[in-house]
Amino acid sequence: MKWAIIFDVDGVVADTESLNARASVMMFQQLYGVEVQPEDFREFVGTGDERYVEGVAEKYGVQIDTEDAVERRRVNFFALLEEQPLPAMPGVMEIVRTARDSDDVLVAIATSGNRDKQFPVITGTGLELDWFDAVITGDDVTKKKPDPEIYLITAERLGVPPNECVVVEDAPAGVAAAKSAGMACVAVTSSVDREKLREADLVVDSLDRVSLQKLRELATLNS
Repeated sequence: MKWAIIFDVDGVVADTESLNARASVMMFQQLYGVEVQPEDFREFVGTGDERYVEGVAEKYGVQIDTEDAVERRRVNFFALLEEQPLPAMPGVMEIVRTARDSDDVLVAIATSGNRDKQFPVITGTGLELDWFDAVITGDDVTKKKPDPEIYLITAERLGVPPNECVVVEDAPAGVAAAKSAGMACVAVTSSVDREKLREADLVVDSLDRVSLQKLRELATLNS
């Protein structure tokens, strides 16, 4: 029986959260003349591109056109990305390569972000999309994290029961989604404080401290 590792992207595969926040700060200034702060976006990490900008707009009482805001944020993000290419987060490449050499594990991506933004981020790290047995994005779901839909769809696509999957996340919304899906979860403290990730089965500062064997143990604990 196969088991599966499912990676989020932002803050897990690549450290994009600072660029996401900077691109969004720029967008609010450019489109609405409003000064917001990078830390305003932290509570919306992992909730999807739309909610990420809408949540801060609500906080400041700003009426926005969500589609326009997301598009301008995307343009800003890629402009910043050209200035500052992002390598894979520590440990990710090693886990993926080791998993690809193993006969009993599948590897997937499940991100609330949209495909046109996330695919260049993934490949920009040196990872190849065809290294993954499934790649699910926010374009493939109707409900964003913390709803478990994206993880349930990923498990179905892989043909692996949810209770034999381990998710790697960096945000409370993602941890909640994984646990609601009946999956084990490893949380990385790359985006928020450790305390906010306490619902995860394991909280680490870096994936380079997590072996494939440890991930296997967590995935099979639920089965």
